[in-house]
Amino acid sequence: MKNRQLDILRKHLSEIHEKISKIKEAINSVDTALDSTHISNLLKVPSTVDEYRQLPKKIIVSLPNFSPKKLLADQLCSLTPMSLKSDERGYCMNKTQKSAIAGSFQVKHLLDKPETVITLNTGYEYLINVACLGDGEIWTSGEEPTMKLFNINQGSLLKSITIKTGNIPDDIAMGNCGEVIYTNHNDRSVKMVKNETTKEMIRLQHWRPRSVCSTSCGDIMVVMDTDDWKQSKVVRYSGSKEKGTIQFDDKGNPHYSSGFCYRCITENRNLDICVTDSKSRAVVVVSKSGKLRFRYTGHTRAPKIIPFNHHRQSG
Repeated sequence: MKNRQLDILRKHLSEIHEKISKIKEAINSVDTALDSTHISNLLKVPSTVDEYRQLPKKIIVSLPNFSPKKLLADQLCSLTPMSLKSDERGYCMNKTQKSAIAGSFQVKHLLDKPETVITLNTGYEYLINVACLGDGEIWTSGEEPTMKLFNINQGSLLKSITIKTGNIPDDIAMGNCGEVIYTNHNDRSVKMVKNETTKEMIRLQHWRPRSVCSTSCGDIMVVMDTDDWKQSKVVRYSGSKEKGTIQFDDKGNPHYSSGFCYRCITENRNLDICVTDSKSRAVVVVSKSGKLRFRYTGHTRAPKIIPFNHHRQSG
């Protein structure tokens, strides 16, 4: 019985190893495309996420049960057979892992024509920033020292926070626990608002924070400029502790343009850091370690009369 069941399990293990090998090949092909400075190479890589999303069937092993019995003066026994069953649901992950992986690999296709779901009057003369708290709530900021939380399904104002110093937020972002993180270049600070309490996280010297984002691991990334606008960089923080800086490439050239310009920052699903640079009219994408992945300057087939650019929207 043991040899028979071992053959089945070895075959199942071999199938799993084969699938792991194919997944590694797919990852290597994506990594090769990401290392290229041409965005066209990345666009040519086929997506195999759906193919490998389903985990293998789980083989359930039932061990034999030894049951001694008495018959007259002799000791006899019975042994139930071993069995293997296949669980169609496959292997499972804990809730935290499953949620993180499902969120990482969720693919949403862009609509051919955008659809207006709801129109929301924020009350700002110029709406500058929007940060999503959840599927139905967003934080907003404009050219006034007030941040507002809206329910986008009902179009109602849920909460507003007025900055006591009177400074206007340069950028806002959502932390992993629902806190609001905002930057202000006037007092060189990055602050966090949680449970109606404002806490200063970072206070800079000779640098002024601009854009900010929260990463999947709970760090925050801050885009900042020097007082004289001659240098710009991205700094990673864990709480108030600096963990790393992204500023120059391998040849010592700056990743980001100097001088006054608008920039937005975010982390993509590959954990790369993406920054829009309006002065160089590019999206600069670097790896977590700061290595340049590519610079996207617009689709090659786009009309040359329309420049690729990043603008803040008013409304």
